[in-house]
Amino acid sequence: MVRNEPLLGSRYARVAVLDKQLSGAVFYLASGHGGPDPGAIGRFGVHRLPEDEYAYDVTVRLARTLLQHGATVYMIVQDRNDGIRDGAVLPIDYDEVAYPKQAIPRNQTARLRQTTNAVNQLFARNKGRYQRFITIHVDSRSKGETIDVFFYHHPASAAGQRLARHIHRGFLANYRRHRPSRPYLGRVSSRGSLFVIRNSQAPTVFIELGNIQNKMDQRRFLLAQNRQALATWLCQGMVADHKRQ
Repeated sequence: MVRNEPLLGSRYARVAVLDKQLSGAVFYLASGHGGPDPGAIGRFGVHRLPEDEYAYDVTVRLARTLLQHGATVYMIVQDRNDGIRDGAVLPIDYDEVAYPKQAIPRNQTARLRQTTNAVNQLFARNKGRYQRFITIHVDSRSKGETIDVFFYHHPASAAGQRLARHIHRGFLANYRRHRPSRPYLGRVSSRGSLFVIRNSQAPTVFIELGNIQNKMDQRRFLLAQNRQALATWLCQGMVADHKRQ
């Protein structure tokens, strides 16, 4: 079976469904910021590295990977003319919209409320199915601070915690396999104060991919194959969680 998904971009729009491991599962994916707010800005030589563009590229790659395993996927933040991009420097634009076709507000609280409202409406529509919400961000810290991918869940959400731990275990295994000389130091933590975690009805995992200001962490974002690896590893943890629901 082959699906056509224009949101993935012309090169990647045709998606071959490889198996049905995620059949019946519904995922809501939201990259951080977007529209009038690009989020944090890193620097790579003369180039600006906008948080929202790199978070979006990993998120849309994750959407494609989930679709390959038979999942139902809703992209909550959408950019109709970006799709999956293979360049290192992803230019800033401001034309992202929120599902289904809403302008994204500049105000942070209004933007987060828009995201959770969309997820909660879809959650009610898909009642009775396995549903999970993944929101993907890139952190901004001091240039000297290298961080690994880490995960937040609501302290009262056993399902959110379980999903975060499955993804985390996958990252541990992949680091041991692909980078045995470097320990993986990412963590799973509860963070009920985050707006989308606190207000989303679907079990939620909030993911920080790294520090966009740090030169070492930037390698995680600049290379398209690394962004795809992040998406693949995230999907592996989500498959593992679905199997053990």
